[in-house]
Amino acid sequence: MKRFAPVAANGLLDRRAFLREGTALAAAVTGYTLTKAASAEPLADAPWSREMGSATPPVQTPSRFEKPVVRTLSNPNNELRNSHARTPHQMLQGTVTPASLHFTINHGGIPDIDPAQHKLVIHGLVRQPLVFTVETLSRYPMVSRMTFVECGGNSAPMFSPEPIQATAQALHGLVSCSEWTGVRLSTLLDETGVDPKAKWFIAEGADSPALSRSIPLKKGLDDAMVALYQNGERLMPGNGYPMRLLLPGYEGNMNVKFLRRIKLIDQPAMSYYESRTYSQILPGGKAYRFYFLQEVKSFITHPSFGHALKGPGFYEISGVAYSGNGRIAKVLVSADGGKSWGEAALQEPVLPKAFTRFRMPWRWDGRPVILQSRAWDEADNVQPLRAEFVARRGETKKPPNPLAFPNQHYNSLTSWAVDSKGEVKHVYA
Repeated sequence: MKRFAPVAANGLLDRRAFLREGTALAAAVTGYTLTKAASAEPLADAPWSREMGSATPPVQTPSRFEKPVVRTLSNPNNELRNSHARTPHQMLQGTVTPASLHFTINHGGIPDIDPAQHKLVIHGLVRQPLVFTVETLSRYPMVSRMTFVECGGNSAPMFSPEPIQATAQALHGLVSCSEWTGVRLSTLLDETGVDPKAKWFIAEGADSPALSRSIPLKKGLDDAMVALYQNGERLMPGNGYPMRLLLPGYEGNMNVKFLRRIKLIDQPAMSYYESRTYSQILPGGKAYRFYFLQEVKSFITHPSFGHALKGPGFYEISGVAYSGNGRIAKVLVSADGGKSWGEAALQEPVLPKAFTRFRMPWRWDGRPVILQSRAWDEADNVQPLRAEFVARRGETKKPPNPLAFPNQHYNSLTSWAVDSKGEVKHVYA
């Protein structure tokens, strides 16, 4: 049973055994099989097996037994301003976020845009200004790519000096990952022609605040996309219908939704959102002038706050890791608050600037533990430990709303403490 030997304290097991052995590993580390032996009695028919089911609907919705799997809202009174909807990571698996559960933030509500009337204008420092409709964009060669989108304010409650007892959804629910399909922005810019003086472009949305952000032209000519589809279907209204800008790896607010205008310029416009809301003030009094890339990050989703372990035995520790700099190279997991670490298995495919699901086999003996994950990307960037992160970025006093912290860009570790009863709490370790 050498292949089932622990690789770190408190029952973390070799990831290679986990990948190769499957149920044999589960039986070996728990001392019993996870399924009951079939009896000689005939299999009884449940009520749903004795009657006709319902008719197939035109659009499928989840089973009525999955009603708890929903986004949580920060605007329970239907306030339109700054309405947030958070992804329930602790209830999901894999790496693709269903479009209906993808997080959204809309500072002016969700506009009801008629796609037949909507237009995208590209102008400014170009040879030939052009207007594109949804129909004309649909004629261009399209590309698809998996990528995450993360709000700069995701995980902001982690800036609290005391750990807030909340789910992964409440702490980290402002990030999601989808397959996006659309037209490369470089294709459209090539058609308009780019003036050599152009170094930036400003993207503007068709929502009521006309949200706009300045973006380096270099990014627009690299992997930027005008997205029309999400996970194979047209964009959800809250995610930018009928078209949005997609900037893989860049701060969520820069991925302008309801895209209607791209203007090429020779310097940043210093618009409201880039000069105020997303320019975080640091402990020394300085502030970022711009903050583009979402840094390497990971967090455990199973088990996490709100889950309860049903006694000692075999469990899988699982979560997501991602980086705006490229692919995830490795994820280490600790069950003793960072004193010892074991390397987790990375679920294929490992794609750049997309969620990577990590998995770690674990034999829990019923004693208290503290679970953590720490990720590295292919550029050797690593999640900072909390002490060094706080020294560099600071902490914030607890506001009246425990989830409404003004700080941005948290990417340090998340720690979940499991007590002897199997209950999970959020701690700092």
